[in-house]
Amino acid sequence: MEALVRDINESIVDLVVVSGDLTQRAFGHQFRAARRMLEAFDAPTLVVPGNHDVFPWWRLGSRLFDPLRRYKRLITADLAPRLELGGPEAEVRPETSSDKIQPAAHVVVQGINSAFGWTIQGGRITKKELSQIREGFSDVPKGVFRVLVVHHHLAELELLGDHDLSKGAHDAFRTAHEMEVDLILSGHLHISHVAHVSIHEGAKPIIVATSGTSTSSRGRGGEPAANYFNRIVIMSDQILIEERKYDLISETFQKNHELYFTR
Repeated sequence: MEALVRDINESIVDLVVVSGDLTQRAFGHQFRAARRMLEAFDAPTLVVPGNHDVFPWWRLGSRLFDPLRRYKRLITADLAPRLELGGPEAEVRPETSSDKIQPAAHVVVQGINSAFGWTIQGGRITKKELSQIREGFSDVPKGVFRVLVVHHHLAELELLGDHDLSKGAHDAFRTAHEMEVDLILSGHLHISHVAHVSIHEGAKPIIVATSGTSTSSRGRGGEPAANYFNRIVIMSDQILIEERKYDLISETFQKNHELYFTR
């Protein structure tokens, strides 16, 4: 966690996005530790809950009737956070990397909740969340980059094989496509992966960036002990997603892989 905070704070970062699972069992001390981490970032944060942030099954009443009570009290009561970065009046700021990349000036980020007490792992998207997607992007001008944040996945990622999909995922992905979302940020699978996903052949694809496990030992895939996060630079004509991996020897996050996508 200390290396993650240090790596991010040493860069020019507009926003830190946390796509859920801040805790393991939704204990109060785990949420308070997560709160301290969020407060350590110099940049603002946008956070959505994950299924591990819901009360566990042995707290059945709380899980079913107020599953995110601790999350709302100790992290944020806003389950559909929205943030607009930049805009026509935004100042041009220094490049963010040695590649001299100048980021885009205008980005809208909308988060939704997919973690409910009545579902086990795969999450759920209801009509409420579909409305939040529409409302979050309905008045956004053309050309503004649109980012949707949700813990559970809304589309199958072919290279990851069989994996969880949220209930209502297809409706949510269709709504995201209708609202011209450019990028979906997710977590849940504990595997770092980026893919282009289209709702149907010939449709404009949406970039889906899955964050690997950043601060815990619950990784999966070929390197279950590895920790990752994604550094994303949104430019006027393209987007860079840099996968950063924790190195045990240097105790720092280092660039492991990067992908460029055309806007």
